[in-house]
Amino acid sequence: MSYPNVIPQQSPRHARPLGGDTARKTRGSVLLDLSEQVLNNNGGLQSLMMKRKPSWIRAQLPSGEGYRAVRANMEKYGLHTVCQEASCPNIGDCWSRGTATIMILGDICTRSCGFCNVKTGRPTPPDFDEPKNVGQSVALMGLQHIVITCVDRDDLPDGGALLWAETIAEVHKTAPSTSVEALIGDFQGNTDDLQTVIDSKPEILAHNLETVPRMHSAVRPQATYDRSMQVLAEIRASGLVSKTGIMVGIGETDEEIFKMLADIREKADTEIITIGQYLQPSRNHLPIDRWVHPDQFEMYKEEGLKMGFRVVESGPLVRSSFHAEEQVREFESSR
Repeated sequence: MSYPNVIPQQSPRHARPLGGDTARKTRGSVLLDLSEQVLNNNGGLQSLMMKRKPSWIRAQLPSGEGYRAVRANMEKYGLHTVCQEASCPNIGDCWSRGTATIMILGDICTRSCGFCNVKTGRPTPPDFDEPKNVGQSVALMGLQHIVITCVDRDDLPDGGALLWAETIAEVHKTAPSTSVEALIGDFQGNTDDLQTVIDSKPEILAHNLETVPRMHSAVRPQATYDRSMQVLAEIRASGLVSKTGIMVGIGETDEEIFKMLADIREKADTEIITIGQYLQPSRNHLPIDRWVHPDQFEMYKEEGLKMGFRVVESGPLVRSSFHAEEQVREFESSR
């Protein structure tokens, strides 16, 4: 298998300033009027400074034997993880428990989402040994459940669908007791490419909406709400367990969140959803509009369950793969 005309060129999506964080010296003094921007709902001034985290945003520091074992495993097989590339705050918690989210198709994305810390640019050609390496790594980890995700590869004719299918098949072959959760992109709306992944039959097939319809042009400029909703609908229609994830605190309102939850249930019948706080990775990313209190996350969960979601994982540090193995058990017990 080979892809033509794939030009290797690495380009950081969000370049960090040389010489450290020079803006720290002006904390609280630099203001910009963003009252006309979609990300500001209060009509006031928006600070350029990254907002200080509230007391309930506390993540475990990476340490311990479990953490070191997972890191060594990834390095041994030359694998990428979204935990590292996207600066996930839960890396210490998850890796210490021996779990990680493997990221295939390289570590350079062809899209430039305003919330994501993964590099954007022209990716290197795919590694066609990657399915085998992922399978060996998962077998070595001896997990009950594994989450695999990817960068968007709009440069490839099939968006990487065939490599996706081979990876899932290899994990099923080498680690038959491990269930696979695949978190995929939208394949630019190509239903044949999506079907290629569906036919590989991962136990859970996920695609993240990320945000409410109004926010898509800023948060996911190369994606559309309707196209992502169609991906979720096709996953559910195929008979696979479907899952999606959204962020809050990036500029949406609670009213928009509840409306979107109802929309997901009506149009896509999605069964599992994760809801977490948006955390701004750097000053070059979209600003945080608000810190959502844990009580509000509990309200999202209660409303989501009332609407018919079988599993709602909702909390400040929740990400799409956070406690994924527990979500599987909860889903099975709800059937």
